[in-house]
Amino acid sequence: MDAKIVLASSSPRRADLLKQAGLEFNIMVSEVDETPAPGLAPYELVELLALRKANAVAAGLNNGIVIGADTVVVQDGRILGKPSGPQEAAAMLSLLQGSGHEVYTGVALVNAASRETLVGHELTRVFFNSLTEEEISRYVATGEPLDKAGAYGVQGLAALFINRLEGCYTNVVGLPLARLAKMLKQIGYEVL
Repeated sequence: MDAKIVLASSSPRRADLLKQAGLEFNIMVSEVDETPAPGLAPYELVELLALRKANAVAAGLNNGIVIGADTVVVQDGRILGKPSGPQEAAAMLSLLQGSGHEVYTGVALVNAASRETLVGHELTRVFFNSLTEEEISRYVATGEPLDKAGAYGVQGLAALFINRLEGCYTNVVGLPLARLAKMLKQIGYEVL
């Protein structure tokens, strides 16, 4: 299949992951409402938001495969999205420190020509070391946690806090590449 790939995200991390996978793609940002819908399980929420993003971009195209993605961090059943500011980032990190949590990323593919869709999700468990309030404050002061679900970036300075992962690393970055490759193959697009 020779269809173009379109990433429905402004995330530089997702773009870097697609480049790492050797995919050529364009970026078209969707401006959909990402407010969590009450009553949904985390995997349902990320799948719904990923599909909304992909559909919003596909609606303006005649062809191509649109990739939508959404990531949340879940601690003891509580969904942690992007923090609203430094205080909320520090509060999230205080919750995560010294324990394990889940990272869910929903992935949606939409064929802009046929409107065929494929949706799935990936789950990874992440375990943080114990952190002091001072460590949390210094990390928040870097600005790194402010645009990331759960207020941390596994590929950045927060790698210093993580003692182990169970599951897909690229899922925690924001786009599970192995799952994406499998989904693209299902619709006839070979990555390798």
